[in-house]
Amino acid sequence: MRLGVFGGTFDPIHVGHLVAAVNARHTLHLDRVLFVVANEPWQKVGDRPVSPAADRLALVDAALGDVDGLEASRLEIDRGGPSYTIDTIDELRRAEPAAELFLIVGADVVAGLATWERLDDVRREVTMVVVNRPGSTPVLPGSTGPLAGWQAIAIEIPALEISSTDLRERAATGRPLDYLIPEGAVRMIKERGMYARDR
Repeated sequence: MRLGVFGGTFDPIHVGHLVAAVNARHTLHLDRVLFVVANEPWQKVGDRPVSPAADRLALVDAALGDVDGLEASRLEIDRGGPSYTIDTIDELRRAEPAAELFLIVGADVVAGLATWERLDDVRREVTMVVVNRPGSTPVLPGSTGPLAGWQAIAIEIPALEISSTDLRERAATGRPLDYLIPEGAVRMIKERGMYARDR
């Protein structure tokens, strides 16, 4: 089993996330990609209000629909508390001891890796898949210092400049989300009144 692990707040999920996942799956011949919805994204606590985990999971589930090989995961929600990647990796390793794990991250995440919990354990357990935009210099973990020693692969995906911050603002002001967020997730945002100013 070649298993992709794509963690995030997904507040909201958008087409950029899906493009990254399907390209990683295709390029690396992954059997499945799990969209692991953070319960409590510890790096964002205090920065801004984060939508309830149940709402974000519902959006991911609606966005993925029946896309082959992409699955919403509630592992971190069920575990509760702050969401640390290593805890999720440990849990997946117990469930699928023979699986080869590929951790999918955006190029912007690499700079902050040194702040992660039990970074050395993460490094031992996964192949890092760094998603880069076309024309950019491929970003991979460094060869020296605390980021040395990663087994890492850079893949290129189409450049889609989509910001979750902008999408929340669009939803709050009633501007269209069509083609930026998958249709099922747009419906869910409206049904649940997510990102409305009066929430």
